[in-house]
Amino acid sequence: METILLLVLLCGVAFVLKSRDQRRRIALLGSHLGNYEIEKLMEKLTDGYMRCLGEPDAERRAQIWSMLTTTEQDLSAQFTRFAAGFARVDDADARVSKIPLALPLANTLFPAATFDVRKAFAIHAQGIADAAANTLDQPPKAKAFMMSAELFLMQHTCHWFCKSKIVASARMMARHQTSYQLALESVAPATRAAYRQLLQGR
Repeated sequence: METILLLVLLCGVAFVLKSRDQRRRIALLGSHLGNYEIEKLMEKLTDGYMRCLGEPDAERRAQIWSMLTTTEQDLSAQFTRFAAGFARVDDADARVSKIPLALPLANTLFPAATFDVRKAFAIHAQGIADAAANTLDQPPKAKAFMMSAELFLMQHTCHWFCKSKIVASARMMARHQTSYQLALESVAPATRAAYRQLLQGR
């Protein structure tokens, strides 16, 4: 009986510590994102892409692509400024556990199993900027697909920072019907290589 009570107590303490850490991370990220319209622009882009892909008239489709280019550039500029601002966050507050499940004090107990989210955001900023500028010279449909992947992976990183990798992957699947692995495989090669290198700690 005493063992069961002890386990219940330990689980309760672990839950409180985990919840407190997650609330702190959500507040920190929110305090930086609140200065921008990144999520609103993401929704505008994804809705615009769907409209464009379903538009049968070629001239009208070209007009929509042109309008979306401005939205892509606005989103890129805002995320670049966000990443630059978040880069000033203290190192201890920027560490993210690579352990899939959210564990209390994981960053302190297992520092080698973490990555720096400031560097991840810098990678995303460059990937989004390259996609907006179409540095790979892709046709509109392929460009939209790659930009979507860049944005989904960035959003996954945000959720990973706030909660855990498992929660982030589940949210991306629920919202976008896209797996973490598919998003990673669909971003630009430079983004994918830099992201994997960061997670591998090289």
